Amino acid sequence: MGIRKTLKRWSAYQQTVRELNALGNRELNDLGISRGDIDRIARDHASRL
Repeated sequence: MGIRKTLKRWSAYQQTVRELNALGNRELNDLGISRGDIDRIARDHASRL
């Protein structure tokens, strides 16, 4: 994997974590997400790029 793709994935991971952490517990619960799931969800999202 090239450096550009790696940087793109890292950026997507960071952005996803930031956005999900900005949500309140109620909003996360409405989405079916717990705070403990955020890292896994961000990694899954970034790996699809």
